[in-house]
Amino acid sequence: MTIDLESFERLATSRRSSLLVDRERPVPDELVERLCRLVFAAPNHKRTGPWRVAVFTGDGRRQLGEALGEDLLAAKPDVPEVKVDKTRSKYGRAPAVVAIGCRPDNDPIRHREDEAAVAAGIENLLLGASAAGLAALWSSPPVLAAAQTCALAGFDDGTELLGLVYLGWPSTAPPDTMRAEPVIAWVR
Repeated sequence: MTIDLESFERLATSRRSSLLVDRERPVPDELVERLCRLVFAAPNHKRTGPWRVAVFTGDGRRQLGEALGEDLLAAKPDVPEVKVDKTRSKYGRAPAVVAIGCRPDNDPIRHREDEAAVAAGIENLLLGASAAGLAALWSSPPVLAAAQTCALAGFDDGTELLGLVYLGWPSTAPPDTMRAEPVIAWVR
């Protein structure tokens, strides 16, 4: 299959992160499933299959917030209560939240390569969401070692939570954001 480079460039360079979504309009499960499958299409050195994906909708978003709040408290017992409260409540801002983790590997080099594969998978999901007309935002979790959250998601022990992607139908056009100016070195 081939798509023209100009169309792909337009998609990749115009994609905007946004949480300006209609909180009440659900994203069909079939579409979310299709987007999640794009995570697994990312390149992966040694084909270790490090991706772990869980989707939270409905009351599952509240459960996600509660688990992340507990993980935050476990990692940082002196964190201000206002930050914990925000962590517990913010996952209701979109109809679907996709948690994406990286399965652990004892080899630090392979684990680093696996983290890169998971990040590439997240970008695949974001590009797919844009192509489908959805608004999406990749958020960093409050802690990477989120044992309660990973258990809730059914992830392997020791999985690092690398991203939380909010998905929803846009309620308005996202604001333009400044992208980094490309710096490309040529050595000939």
